[in-house]
Amino acid sequence: MKISKEQIEKMHESFEKAQTQQVAQKAVTVNGILKSAENVEVLKRLSPANFAFSIDVDKEAVANQLMSGRCWMFACLNTLRFRIEKELDLPQGTFELSQAYLAFFNKLERAAWFMKHIVETADKDLNDREVTWLIQSPMQDGGDWDMVCALVKKYGVVPHSAMSETHCTNDTAEVNTVLSHLLRQDALKLRKLAREGKDTTATQEEMLNEVYRILAVCFGEPVQKFDFQYEDKKGAYHADYDLTPLEFYKKYVGLNLDDYIGVINVPGEENPYNRAYTIEDSDQIPERENLYLNVAMDDLKQMVIAQLKAGEPVWFGCDVLQHCDRMAGVMDMDLYDLEAMFGIEFTMDKAERYAMRESLPTHAMVIAGVDLDADGKPTKWKIENSWGTENGGKKTGNNGYFVCGDEWFDNFVYEVAVNKKFMTDEQRKALSGEPIVWPFWATFNPVSA
Repeated sequence: MKISKEQIEKMHESFEKAQTQQVAQKAVTVNGILKSAENVEVLKRLSPANFAFSIDVDKEAVANQLMSGRCWMFACLNTLRFRIEKELDLPQGTFELSQAYLAFFNKLERAAWFMKHIVETADKDLNDREVTWLIQSPMQDGGDWDMVCALVKKYGVVPHSAMSETHCTNDTAEVNTVLSHLLRQDALKLRKLAREGKDTTATQEEMLNEVYRILAVCFGEPVQKFDFQYEDKKGAYHADYDLTPLEFYKKYVGLNLDDYIGVINVPGEENPYNRAYTIEDSDQIPERENLYLNVAMDDLKQMVIAQLKAGEPVWFGCDVLQHCDRMAGVMDMDLYDLEAMFGIEFTMDKAERYAMRESLPTHAMVIAGVDLDADGKPTKWKIENSWGTENGGKKTGNNGYFVCGDEWFDNFVYEVAVNKKFMTDEQRKALSGEPIVWPFWATFNPVSA
């Protein structure tokens, strides 16, 4: 559509008559959109003064992923940490699992996966959609529940003290850039060899050795054996020596992650409920397939509440920055009144937002509690984040914990990881059926914020 001067004049006249937007202009030009549209009453309702939940299972100190996209990993390790702290009666905030340890192997596995798929697509043009998808981001941080479960099952876990964070684990931009440069270079060589009909196995091994070298420089080499020493709440000293990461996991976590499945809520006629789903080319960690069960939101929440009632927090993925005040730690559908500010309507529902890529899972956290009303219906949810307790010297949320309204949960929560024992027989049967395969470019991408 070509815009004429007459149309612009009509727009000007229309704005001149919009008295509410005249007032809004004065606020927005000084304070910005969100600050000007923020509903103070929502902040009061969900403020730290009202930070109480009828079911509250986790009050441990939050972790901080800093400038990395490892939220999915942090959230999983926080649920495992919860079990260790509870079983060993550790003082609050004194224990954390090493995120750097799993991050090392995650990137090594990603590099191996990338090389494998580059060889498998060598006969396709560089402008092919799948090849373009592969090379546009060879190394990044995003992941999902099944991926971290596979890493834990394969490599185990270690205490934070056994392998601590480095500059490059806390801020992954530089190492991702270096590895992406190397992998694209490797991709050219592998494609040439594969097109010539040559075996690339030895070449891939040499390339992976270079990836390992970079990771060892940036993250430090993964610990192979370590000593575990701690004091419990009573001050009693405990020590366990010469443990491997897998031995530590089996002895101190003891959780069978195969019992937990990603349950999702992705509405829309093209995404039927009570069906299993997987995503093409999502086998970054080949030991475990990315598999989801798509259910109605009420069914999803029923499983979550059942797991919370059993005393266990819940890993989940959501679209975190929608209707969110990061500093206040509040996520609520009524937080910002943008419709009144601009005099327009936003009418898309969850299915439409997802289809238009307006909303998708971007961040993983832990559901630590829920507040139920007299009828047993959720009103608000307690969220353990991994963004630390401060931002720019100012407190974030309630000591790093967030709270979200139930309507926000309905609209922007996409995935939870729950024990299959909280599913119905029909849901477990649906999970074992032939999955619907989403294409690799599907909106449901691994979370990374």
